[in-house]
Amino acid sequence: MFNEESTSSPGMAIALEMTGVTKSFGAVVALRDGELRLRYHSVHALMGENGAGKSTLVKIIAGLYLPDAGTLSLAGNPVSFKTTADAKAAGVAVVYQEPTMLPHLSVTENIFMGRLPTSRSGNVDRKRMRREARALFDRLGVHIDPDRIADGLSIADQQIIEIAKAISMDARVLIMDEPTAALSPEEVRRLFAITRSLRDEGRAILFISHRFEEVWDLCDTVTVMRDGAYVSTSPLAETTERDVVRQMVGRDVDSLYPRGERTHGNTLLKVHELTSLGVFHDIDFEVRAGEIVGLAGLVGAGRSEVARAIFGVDRYDSGTVELDGTPVRRHDPLHAMGLGLGFVPEDRRHQGLILEFGLSRNAALAVRRMLARLGIITDSRENSLARTWLSRLQVKARALDTPAGTLSGGNQQKIVLAKWLAASPRVLIVDEPTRGIDVGTKAEVHQILADLTHAGMGILMISSDLPEVLGMADRVLVMREGRITAELSHEDADAESVMYAATHSEAVKA
Repeated sequence: MFNEESTSSPGMAIALEMTGVTKSFGAVVALRDGELRLRYHSVHALMGENGAGKSTLVKIIAGLYLPDAGTLSLAGNPVSFKTTADAKAAGVAVVYQEPTMLPHLSVTENIFMGRLPTSRSGNVDRKRMRREARALFDRLGVHIDPDRIADGLSIADQQIIEIAKAISMDARVLIMDEPTAALSPEEVRRLFAITRSLRDEGRAILFISHRFEEVWDLCDTVTVMRDGAYVSTSPLAETTERDVVRQMVGRDVDSLYPRGERTHGNTLLKVHELTSLGVFHDIDFEVRAGEIVGLAGLVGAGRSEVARAIFGVDRYDSGTVELDGTPVRRHDPLHAMGLGLGFVPEDRRHQGLILEFGLSRNAALAVRRMLARLGIITDSRENSLARTWLSRLQVKARALDTPAGTLSGGNQQKIVLAKWLAASPRVLIVDEPTRGIDVGTKAEVHQILADLTHAGMGILMISSDLPEVLGMADRVLVMREGRITAELSHEDADAESVMYAATHSEAVKA
């Protein structure tokens, strides 16, 4: 139960309290005995693996779901939200990972949609709307044109606009659901500065994230959930990452970054002087059998663009790519696949999967030609292949025809991996392999990558998660502004050397 003394302090009254909340969907219990206590002047983290019940809990607070049992109160007063409008009227606002805005309306209209101020004549008072929108952005310390159309806004700006909307409605409880998943480091810093200012104004903020470094940087308290149930609440100053991981997964995760003994073989992938004018320049590196080469750098350094060019998705102007000594034709993914190259893209939902397709169809996408007999692919062949790989990767789903879009992020990532592993690649390029997935599944994905290297596969891994790069890679290549500025061995790579190379132009070789 809650440690009342350690989580309270003068001036930190309870803003929201949830006790004994349960929610079922048919025979499936999504949340049981849910507990949460948010305080004013506080940023409170909510952590748990995918499927832990976090989303269900948030949707009950936001008025999307009615609980089957339990109580919810705001500022000590019992409440029951039958709709999202009820929650908003009570001062609860949610900022989602990917906000939904009306693209053809202006920023100002999106902020005040549903409650447009009117003049004495009954017309919409647009001058007042613009004036109040500018005041909101000034208060948040950001520069967004209130008159610009919402279409084309970055995810970061959309989130700021949602926060501005919440402030305009005088929301006292603000829920941020994975808000940093699609943001650059600079955008994260801006969001955190705004969040701290909202905390200092006296708001209660619930911050949901899989990123431990962000939680420890921003939050003061953490609540952990597992398997649809409440586990614990602790001040962050009195707990450790290891404690939280153990509570999240119900066991010790001895190592998030399994390596074991790796034997490096012959060169499989060789990239020589690869250049795409204005994007990246003179990219030179090799990937050997049994090796993970990490590609690190800040957002915009050109890492994903290099990967896409190697695989043939994007064009490049000069240079060569060879796989096991055979030149890979430019801008020809099918040729790259035929030679034994696989590519797990950064955006699994839009580039790695067809969300409407079932698991079998998605798992077979890279090997459809091999499955065909006289041009026909049967369901039984697809299902047989899918069962093999989805079982090996421990994908959790009700059935093989379950649409991929309905699964958790971790299971979606495993399906993308299954698709490429079914093609038996010699070299696998993985771009942000664990973005947006929980710590338990992250450990599973890392183990899969380690097992592949032990079987002799070469892996090029792109990641913005620096501990992941340092923990998994045998060599680290660092990019800055389209160029490789450092090549570091596993032994020589540390956070300081990688970040120095990511922000300075001098080349460093191990």
